Amino acid sequence: MIRKYIKLSAWLMAGLLIAGCQSTKSLTYAAKKITGLKTPESAVQAKDGRIFISEINEFGKNGDGRISVVDQRGNVTVFASNLDDPKGLAIIGDNLYVADKTKILKINAKGQMSVFVAPEAFPNVPLFLNDLEADLQGNLYVSDSGDLFNTGTGGAIYKITPRGEVILLIKDTQDSRVKAPNGLLADDTGNNLIYVDFSSGVLYSLNTSTAELSDLAEGFGGGDGVVHHSSGVMYVSDWKNGKVFSVNMMGDVSLIKAGYQSAADIAITKDERYLLVPDMKAGELDFIALDGAKPVPASHHY
Repeated sequence: MIRKYIKLSAWLMAGLLIAGCQSTKSLTYAAKKITGLKTPESAVQAKDGRIFISEINEFGKNGDGRISVVDQRGNVTVFASNLDDPKGLAIIGDNLYVADKTKILKINAKGQMSVFVAPEAFPNVPLFLNDLEADLQGNLYVSDSGDLFNTGTGGAIYKITPRGEVILLIKDTQDSRVKAPNGLLADDTGNNLIYVDFSSGVLYSLNTSTAELSDLAEGFGGGDGVVHHSSGVMYVSDWKNGKVFSVNMMGDVSLIKAGYQSAADIAITKDERYLLVPDMKAGELDFIALDGAKPVPASHHY
């Protein structure tokens, strides 16, 4: 436990200050579950309070994916359509970036879509682009979960510069612990990246310069999304078991909420009042009020 505390504290002091404390509009409607979504995978809130949701629809069917948006009154409309299997979302400036199967898309404020990074721009053509994260320098980070449903190989994490240049940070052939990288969380400097592995359920810290990998916590089943609260607490979702956990600075893991069919890529609202939880199989976006969350020690869950 002391070892985990040192690792997490050092990581947080190194520059993980981006979550929360950002000027934005709070939710102006009662945060309630959004239903009727088509396989929602990821969510992100913009500074104006709107919430964007990626909807895969049918896995493997090109062109039926879409991005929906929830406005300040709770109304849901389609923001962009004709995507393939959209997953991770990130906002830089006025643009929304989407990890869509084997490419990265950029969608402007009008919903106009273009390819930001094509499959052939990667060192190896991606197999399963999953989560997407941005740092304060305008770089993107994307996880490739590899062939996780068959061979379990091909996992990798990439950095994408503002110019669209792709840089490999780590892959499975470099470190056997890299199995199916999923949720990503970058610090302010871009020197450290936390990620959770879908196959092993382990939370890692990756030094983006040296590719050194350090374990922080474990027991997250099908680890999917990772977010950070300005208090120092992180939240991790478990897709396979339908759970959301918290991880404090000492590395203690606590269960926040269970009962989801598949808790996918979670997000935190800009005012830090809620966690956004896409329940993929249920077709819903749930809201967890953080001021009312009562952690339950989860050591017996893994």
